[in-house]
Amino acid sequence: MTQLAKFASLRGKRVFITGGGTGIGEAMVISFAEQGAKVAFVDIARDASLELVRRVKEAGYPEPVFRVCDITDIPALQATMAEMVGIIGDFDILVNNAANDQRHETKDVTVDYWNERIAINQRPMFFTCQAVFEGMKEKGAGSIINVGSISWQVKNAGYPVYATSKAATHGLTRGLAREFGAHGIRVNTVTPGWVMTQRQIDLWLDEAGEQDIKRNQCLPTKLMPQHIASMILFLAADDGAMCTAQEFIVDGGWV
Repeated sequence: MTQLAKFASLRGKRVFITGGGTGIGEAMVISFAEQGAKVAFVDIARDASLELVRRVKEAGYPEPVFRVCDITDIPALQATMAEMVGIIGDFDILVNNAANDQRHETKDVTVDYWNERIAINQRPMFFTCQAVFEGMKEKGAGSIINVGSISWQVKNAGYPVYATSKAATHGLTRGLAREFGAHGIRVNTVTPGWVMTQRQIDLWLDEAGEQDIKRNQCLPTKLMPQHIASMILFLAADDGAMCTAQEFIVDGGWV
């Protein structure tokens, strides 16, 4: 049975996660709560998120704070983050997880569609970083983790706007690391491979997908949400104290 690490430095830390209700985000909410952290998260999946809050609380861990929030609405996102700070205090850790890999063809992309995809997958990352900066600066410490994707690195077709926005993730990380680092704030990218969330299994995992995994991953084990959460915990904890401006790829050796 796999034995996962306990990070004493995460106990009592305040964490904000976008897209925390399902998939990789759900694993993060559970994992941080298991470490004794105070977790706040937003999602548009109300029912799944409320059920997650219930499960975490009933398991005896700190009850997460959840709000429904459409992260494409930046004023609403900023207001929600400010409300959550009022409840649990300034954040020590930010995880920019929310994204949507809806398939699309280059010929079908309109200006409106482009703007909508960027509004989901790229724009909120900057404004959440902006929102946590002053609180982290006052503390003289903080950890920001931006979640990327290997999609553009392996030259996947079928979602060029998504690939563009995910390629920009590490640009944001490196663009902020110097400025934020002067105040003890670390900024890193965690880049997942093909993670077997329920959505991926339902929509995309067919026999051809199974063969892709066998052919491209060095490790035969399927990549699960917990594998991503484990890397994020390390970077959020004091154990990752001198890691910043870096990209940590968790993909079973695909790239």
